[in-house]
Amino acid sequence: MIPELGKYATEVLGAYAVTLLLLAALIGGSLMRSAKVRKQLKEVEERNNG
Repeated sequence: MIPELGKYATEVLGAYAVTLLLLAALIGGSLMRSAKVRKQLKEVEERNNG
């Protein structure tokens, strides 16, 4: 079911697109940060366990 957006279709669809892009950027950034922190933690644990 597709809602009728009328004369505001461009603005509404643009807002959805920007929102999805921002969410994707936040998720991607979080995943990259998680991988970096996980790697650093592994290195610290290896140093401490010798």
